[in-house]
Amino acid sequence: MAVAIQAIEVAERLYYESAALEFSAVVTDIRLEKKEDGAALWQLALDKTAFYPEGGGQPWDMGVLVAVAPSGATLEVAVERVEEDAHGEVWHTVRKPLMAGTEVTGYVDADRRIDHEQQHSGQHLLSAIFLREVGARTVSFHLGAESSTIDLALREGAERLADEDLVRVEEAVNRVVREGRPLHAHWVERGLAEAMLARGDLRKLPERDDARLRIVQMQGIEFNACGGTHVANTGAIGAVLLRKVEKVKQGWRVEFVCGGRAVKAARRDFATLGAVARTLSVATADVPARISLLLDEGKTAAKERKALLEELAGATAAELVRSAVEDEVARAVFAGRDVEFAKKVVSKAAALGRAAVVGVTNGPEGAVAMARGAGSSLNCGAALREVLSAVGARGGGSAEMAQGVCAAAQVEELVGKLAEVLS
Repeated sequence: MAVAIQAIEVAERLYYESAALEFSAVVTDIRLEKKEDGAALWQLALDKTAFYPEGGGQPWDMGVLVAVAPSGATLEVAVERVEEDAHGEVWHTVRKPLMAGTEVTGYVDADRRIDHEQQHSGQHLLSAIFLREVGARTVSFHLGAESSTIDLALREGAERLADEDLVRVEEAVNRVVREGRPLHAHWVERGLAEAMLARGDLRKLPERDDARLRIVQMQGIEFNACGGTHVANTGAIGAVLLRKVEKVKQGWRVEFVCGGRAVKAARRDFATLGAVARTLSVATADVPARISLLLDEGKTAAKERKALLEELAGATAAELVRSAVEDEVARAVFAGRDVEFAKKVVSKAAALGRAAVVGVTNGPEGAVAMARGAGSSLNCGAALREVLSAVGARGGGSAEMAQGVCAAAQVEELVGKLAEVLS
């Protein structure tokens, strides 16, 4: 994220030089932004501001503006959004208008600002260490409401981020955090910035052709062209935790949290792990082993269930064929069963040489399956689609067997119609 001093006269950006969250200013302009739910949203320009506007992946500051009337009455308006226009002016979105010339005191939401500083400075450090340790270059950054992400382009020949790479990077980042290295911001001429880029001190320059650039230096780590807000030293970033890694279109996306967010995430994880441990009646350290055991037991139970279902379907099909009148279609409806059971029964009936139709219901949902008998040339898939489409249901299959889903209330009727078709 980069920013430069504009050629036109715009509001003084107090956050460039000071971390103060309270300031005095004068309203210089006002405009109606839009109507929202019948209420007007106004935008105010100030002669100076400590509110950071959205940009470079960092969200805007929030807070309040307070105006005092000659009578002593105060008017407090919440700043809901802050953005910069194409001319470099900063606009503060509010729900109550303040006329040009009004003197105000601004109060920036400290918790939100500190959180954003921790995540943003943490991103700078994380990106620098990923580049240093594994040759992965940051191509984008997003600061979200609960976590942040960087997208990385791996060095040539690398296919993925290995677990040991992630551990090494996380440990290196947190060592720098403990060292408390200072961060300094200063303005440089474009020519000097280009020289820094040529020497390798800067990874890139902004696309805009600005005369001066703001450089943020993290001592001993990196120089970065950046207009965002940052902590005073790496110690204020707090712990940095890598949360998730996934493959995305432009590389590998790493999700992370810093500082207060890291504490909240650890607390949340601990509470979740504790709840799981209590449910399983084991110590937290024994949760992985118990879950592994349960998964193995589940796989065994699934195999046993599948074998029992096959046995039940076979016995059911044999009984349907035995009890059906000779040359009659075997048919039945079963409650509490699913379409897989219906398919197995008709398939096994067909293997015994008999055409069959089976319907199943499970609550409001239903399904039907059909299979042709020995010597039949009926196309079951086409026949079933025609019958089901007439009542707004859907299905399909092969010439030998087909199935479809419908409402439970339609099952009886559809079984009868499909039996007629098979006959």
